[in-house]
Amino acid sequence: MDIRHIMVIIDPTSETVQPCLQRAEQLVEHYPAAHITLFLCDHVPALEGGMLFSSALLSQARHTYLGHRDQQLDRLAGSLRARGHTVNTMAVWGKRFERHILKAIQDQRPDVVLKTGQHHSVMKRLLLTNSDWFLIRYCPVPLWLVKQPETPLRNLCAAVDPLHETDKPAALDRKLVETARSLASVTGAAVHAAHCYNPLPHTLAFDTGLVADYDGYAAQIEHQHADALSAFADELGLTSARRHLLRGFPEQAIPEFVTQNGIDLLVMGAISRSRLENALVGHTAERLLEEVPCDMLIIKPDGFVDPSRPA
Repeated sequence: MDIRHIMVIIDPTSETVQPCLQRAEQLVEHYPAAHITLFLCDHVPALEGGMLFSSALLSQARHTYLGHRDQQLDRLAGSLRARGHTVNTMAVWGKRFERHILKAIQDQRPDVVLKTGQHHSVMKRLLLTNSDWFLIRYCPVPLWLVKQPETPLRNLCAAVDPLHETDKPAALDRKLVETARSLASVTGAAVHAAHCYNPLPHTLAFDTGLVADYDGYAAQIEHQHADALSAFADELGLTSARRHLLRGFPEQAIPEFVTQNGIDLLVMGAISRSRLENALVGHTAERLLEEVPCDMLIIKPDGFVDPSRPA
């Protein structure tokens, strides 16, 4: 992972505390030649329109408001600039934050995008409207969701699926490990790989043979996944201490593993799906977003195409 351009998505609801910027400041210590773009999108409904003010006055008010936001970005960039780093700033007006963020990403083509990972309400999860989920699905470059900015990168984990039961392209698993290794090469972190499997629950084993020998069935499933993980890890030279087979659904097993093993960054893949498939199935990364305590780095497969756009 060659990082030469970092885009940092600034939270417009906070004037000072920006966890994603804290992580960016750590990263540029390891990538001193990288330049940074601070991007902020904001919208105030009162300045959008109304009967009491002319469009010219509203336009001037929005321009003045964005000027204050530009000043805020300059203040946030001050410490990095003082250390000799190149920092550009962009403040834009827009109601659909995630769309404007995505457009800036497509225009700027950064090597990685850093955004503070937000905790979302149950209603937002049901409506699938938050910007984190949107970017997990559609961001074409690596997306780094920051949760623990003060934690140095000591243990990195790639969540892999060597049996490709979630239909991920085979090359994506290797890309996840290679990305983690690239970061580890400059940070000195350890690289792990974890794979989750979950046999059919005993209560759903309606087949007579499974009911009669459920333990044998569960052991067979475990061996199948263990063999696949071992073959994948051997191919990439991961030692036995750095490969982990977890039993359970990812949204349960991975957060427990992350906490117990002090993982600081979870590297995950996200594939292209149609909007309908997203609504019905969702990404594993989306389901883990609320549960994993550490930072998450979301990687797309090579040749990623936005599934929301016509071919």
